[in-house]
Amino acid sequence: MYLINDLIDQEKDRLHFSKKNRPIAAGRLRTGNVLLVAIVLITISLMAAYQISYYLLAIIASYIIVQLFYSLWLKNIMILDILVIAFTFMLRIFAGSIVVLTPLSAWLILTTMMLALFLGVGKRRSELTLLSGQTAVKHRRSLIFYPAVLLDALAIMMATSTLLTYSLFTFNAPETVQREFFTSFFPQTLASPKLLMATIPIVVYGIFRYLYLVFEKSEGESPERILLSDKPLFISVASWLVLVISTLYFFSL
Repeated sequence: MYLINDLIDQEKDRLHFSKKNRPIAAGRLRTGNVLLVAIVLITISLMAAYQISYYLLAIIASYIIVQLFYSLWLKNIMILDILVIAFTFMLRIFAGSIVVLTPLSAWLILTTMMLALFLGVGKRRSELTLLSGQTAVKHRRSLIFYPAVLLDALAIMMATSTLLTYSLFTFNAPETVQREFFTSFFPQTLASPKLLMATIPIVVYGIFRYLYLVFEKSEGESPERILLSDKPLFISVASWLVLVISTLYFFSL
């Protein structure tokens, strides 16, 4: 679906300062070859999903349909474009849960949705800042409807929502250590250990750092590039991963 999206947007991507270097926009890949690869990948995905679970097949099919509508139409509609991005991330979460046969936490779903909305708003805010008025509209039609002050307010709102939902997720997560072992080292007030809550300060720093990069440096246009180029943000994400894996797998029952 990313290949199809780049095929549809190749003319618009040529107006973008960095997307113009993508293989499809730069003309280094033939349209027919890209479309063939996309169809093959979609076919393999649907066939594999069918072998695993009918529910997974339904989710994959829904994802493909939603992404296709997004690429052709929904990306040009204000606010709805960001909501669709968040919805596709939720579909990914549900698909993963079906594959590993693990019940989903409602707070994890909400956290994923809020984080996706936060990243989507930051992306729009940076695009509006980095691209001049007419170029921004030609590159992404929905930008003409987004006032900067609205995107600023939405970014703050989604950042706050992400922190709240993630905090509640960690608070409601199952205990990962034996209570007797834990209380032998800590006071009775900590008799119900919620070790995942230790990751909250790292998440707070990561969100604040990302807000700084969006507002001060206008770098939210490409979240994956920010993660690899901004050392403080990379360290915070890596630290979060290490702490979560240690909590779940080295301190588990």
